[in-house]
Amino acid sequence: MKQTFYIDGITCMSCVARLKEFYVEKQGVSEVEIEKESGKITLSTNQRLSEATLSEGLAEKYTFRASPVFSEKAEVSKWKQLYPLYLIGAYLFAFSGFRWATSSLEDAMLDFMGSFFLVFSFFKFLDLKGFAPSFSMYDPIAKKLPFYGKVYPFLEVILGALFIARFEVQILLYITLVILGSTTLGVIRSLLDKRQIQCACLGTALKLPMTEATFIENAVMLAMTFYMLF
Repeated sequence: MKQTFYIDGITCMSCVARLKEFYVEKQGVSEVEIEKESGKITLSTNQRLSEATLSEGLAEKYTFRASPVFSEKAEVSKWKQLYPLYLIGAYLFAFSGFRWATSSLEDAMLDFMGSFFLVFSFFKFLDLKGFAPSFSMYDPIAKKLPFYGKVYPFLEVILGALFIARFEVQILLYITLVILGSTTLGVIRSLLDKRQIQCACLGTALKLPMTEATFIENAVMLAMTFYMLF
């Protein structure tokens, strides 16, 4: 069977040769065809390979895309793709708003942050194996330490539960500052480079493109963290 996808960053025939060698070593791949100008890659395989398998192990200069660069028409549909993210945000803000009305702003923020981590970790667990390579495409820590991407969903569960329990909040805030600060830097770099990659914030089960919405969700969490720390 034939399987087609795209790679950004192919600049010369040496890139073509390296990528051919890279993909022909994937299990089940018998032939690799590469178009340097478009970045289109066509594999002849005996089974369909997942996006995580196709992108795992790629050199940092290359960016995996399942389809061509978004056209203007696709940009409109991108907002529909982000609907789950907006819906989750609305629920979290509604919940924390109710908490603020019945308690305090600090309690509302802590509940928001705890719920944020718990809800977002749930979607990552839907495709735990595929999350790590997708996350490493933009998070600086996950790029250097692959193990970090594998444990990140578990870290979110722990942080979420401890925020809700109000356990050592000061320490939790500093941890949040580090991990979300790293991710946000990676998101900003990807947006500035106009890289067409998948956002791993809701795992890989939901195919969300990397957009400004990803930056905003992290910025809200970082703003709350700074407010309570400083």
